[in-house]
Amino acid sequence: MRRAFFAKDASYDGLFVTGVATTGIFCRPSCTARKPRPENIRFFPGVREAMFAGFRPCRRCDPLRATGREPDWVQRLLAMVDREPDRRLHDQDLRRMGLQPSHVRRYFSAHYNMTFHAFVRARRLGGALHQLRRGAALDEVVMDTGFESHSGFRDAFTRTFGEAPGRARQEDCIVVGWVESPLGPLLTGANKDGVCLLEFTDRRKLETQIKTMRRRFGCAVVPGDSPHLERLRRELEEYFAGRLQQFTVPLTAPGTPFQEKVWAELLRIPYGRTLSYEELAHKVGAPGAQRAVGTANGMNRIAIVIPCHRVVNKNGKLGGYGGLLWRKQALLHLEQGLPFARSE
Repeated sequence: MRRAFFAKDASYDGLFVTGVATTGIFCRPSCTARKPRPENIRFFPGVREAMFAGFRPCRRCDPLRATGREPDWVQRLLAMVDREPDRRLHDQDLRRMGLQPSHVRRYFSAHYNMTFHAFVRARRLGGALHQLRRGAALDEVVMDTGFESHSGFRDAFTRTFGEAPGRARQEDCIVVGWVESPLGPLLTGANKDGVCLLEFTDRRKLETQIKTMRRRFGCAVVPGDSPHLERLRRELEEYFAGRLQQFTVPLTAPGTPFQEKVWAELLRIPYGRTLSYEELAHKVGAPGAQRAVGTANGMNRIAIVIPCHRVVNKNGKLGGYGGLLWRKQALLHLEQGLPFARSE
């Protein structure tokens, strides 16, 4: 994605969008605007994710434009939202414009993966989050985003981001971001104590993992960045280049006592080596509990760094892996100094 973005490769348009942290803008890969510094870019799978992360569309490359030319009525709606991002639009407003709300809803769901009303809400709340993270006063944000009261803003913000806005800038939240890797994009998360999430974005049951994480930590999950995530990105880059065998980024991984015991043992498996589920069960003092060990292994929320990929079946076969077996094989090949596949 980084190579495509800096090469302005139009063949990647529609596959992802790129946010620029310093401007709050997101663009198509082919955008002809001056490219930012690499450390200031963030990648998102689509418009919805970028907008809810607090970014607004670039006016030069127009990432909201669907393939081909949008109908005139869509262009009018997009122009209205861009011109008046704080305006609240209801179904009756659409009808006064001669539009059927159900038709508008289906179009936006098909092209932007969200309804029109969700699109408008994302534009308002995403902008609010961007302002809060930059230190704007809450009164100022409420007025700028068109809410009639603090309570209405708080309710909408909490439904979207999982926490009241006054706490969104505090340290007692989990900030999440994205990082690209040779094996596909990863979702990252950290709180003030360390990294608490690292998962491939197509991992099975990823949503369940995030819900469990939120319950375990009892705090908000919001888009953002942190020194722990910056350090994680640097160490992952070194790891995939074959230059790093031991991660040093701080981790925080609360679980059940049995899960924590299993995860601690995973960290002791040497780089380039594997352990069977049976051997792992013995090491945690639960001989014969291979199935329970496998379940705890699968509940690990910090892939690669807590190396659950180093656990295999007794016969040497790979067994299961939430990030897909081809990635497990690739990670083991990397650590064993063998060529590893960079795509499925």
